[in-house]
Amino acid sequence: MKQFTPKTPEEFDFSEIIYKKADWIATITINRPEVYNAYSIITLQEMITALQDAAWDDGIAVIVITGAGEKAFCAGGDIKEYASEFINRPRDFYKWMGVFNQFHDLLRNCGKPTIARLNGMVVGGGNEINMSCDLAIAAEHVIIKQVGSSVGSVAAGGATQFLPILIGDRRAREILLLNEPIDAKKALEWGLVNYVTPYEELDSKVQEIAEKLINKFPECARYTKQQLNFWKDFAWNMTIGHAKDWLSLHFSSYETLEGMQGFVEKRNPDYLKIREKAKNGESSETLWGANLRECKNCKTKYLPEEFDFCGKCGNPLK
Repeated sequence: MKQFTPKTPEEFDFSEIIYKKADWIATITINRPEVYNAYSIITLQEMITALQDAAWDDGIAVIVITGAGEKAFCAGGDIKEYASEFINRPRDFYKWMGVFNQFHDLLRNCGKPTIARLNGMVVGGGNEINMSCDLAIAAEHVIIKQVGSSVGSVAAGGATQFLPILIGDRRAREILLLNEPIDAKKALEWGLVNYVTPYEELDSKVQEIAEKLINKFPECARYTKQQLNFWKDFAWNMTIGHAKDWLSLHFSSYETLEGMQGFVEKRNPDYLKIREKAKNGESSETLWGANLRECKNCKTKYLPEEFDFCGKCGNPLK
């Protein structure tokens, strides 16, 4: 297009990703190793910008997604950001997830083959990025893990949709319900990755596969990718709007508060406490019970049912 002029990576002012273009390959690296390359909303916005540039640049044939360092490919969404931003304002998670959805739509529909270079742990939303890519090459030390139901969320941003397609229903349920790690060997056997290689040979393997993709007709490759997207796009588009609303609403729940605060405080969440509240007929959806009480003294309404004293005037609730 005459309106589009490809930029050099140096022309972008990225703070949370590293963007490189050379020899027909664009590489997008999540550069947050201090949090195991967990992505923030800024990371997602920067990856969208880089992906759009690579998609429209006719000098790019293949897009590689990876993480900085050797410990982590991506640990998913930044739970500290979730805990500080969205537990206080659940409505804002709806806005965040709009950016998340835009990133995944572009990753699947950029028109060019994408390779997930898995250099370390692939957790939660990191695995969703892995599955949105066309091919995946993993270092031998890689582990893949979903953690949604352990931290107060649901992996409905790709994992619940894509895992059954990639590895089958039973294995998908095992990963999503048990939240146990899958090593690189099992990931290869199950079809979560295409190749496993020693870490020191990871870059050469990525280069080898990228060169094979470069030496294909670009329009034929683009339409092949489009056709292969059918079942992923079908599952995604049938469910992602519902997930966006449900996850936003669920950010106000006790489960999310306990799961994410447990993570931030580096302790195990108290799963049984929530189960016991439900078993005893109490509200398990909110921390201090449903907002049912009224203070006879100051007439404040909608106080939690487990409060013994008014949170406004301090008088006993009778």
